[in-house]
Amino acid sequence: MSDMRPEQELPTQRLVAVPPPQQRPPDANELLTRVARGDERAFAELYDLVSARVYGLIRRVLRDPAQSEEVAQEVMVEVWRNAGRFDATRGSATAWVFTIAHRRAVDRVRTEQAGVERVRRVAAVSAETPYDDVVETATARIEQQQVRRCLDGLTELQREAITLAYYGGNSYREVADLLGTALPTIKTRMRDGLIRMRDCLGVTLS
Repeated sequence: MSDMRPEQELPTQRLVAVPPPQQRPPDANELLTRVARGDERAFAELYDLVSARVYGLIRRVLRDPAQSEEVAQEVMVEVWRNAGRFDATRGSATAWVFTIAHRRAVDRVRTEQAGVERVRRVAAVSAETPYDDVVETATARIEQQQVRRCLDGLTELQREAITLAYYGGNSYREVADLLGTALPTIKTRMRDGLIRMRDCLGVTLS
């Protein structure tokens, strides 16, 4: 029998550092499938994965940074709510998200353009309010962002009345009924509000 000690029977092995396994990048299709099941962590990962590109796509359409950020948030909310509608057999998850983003951006452009055109039409046909040309001139010269900024400087009643009339296409009577306010009061508030907008926008009447 050998008198070799047990530890001498084992071959000497050299320890080699094992590199850590490479982390697999998140798969958008898998994440979106989990989001459809209400997985909030998966949504957070998906948000990190696509939100910057969603914003960039929208920014190329809208140009305005503030509006682009707002629409991008709307897109991600829609993704969270409608993730169950994603069909992997019809395309990738990222393509599905970017399609939503592009549609939302185009819708915002159309809404802005429709609002401007409505203001111009109302101003052109209104004989009752000679100060309507303030709005017509303003919308021809400035960006929508400036209009919104000036609207924010009005009183709540002025802002609601002007918005309902010029962006909602309602008559003075309809605005009064919607706001539950007397017609003369509505006319006065709208006149004062439009004068304030003229001053805010720096519009000069011809």
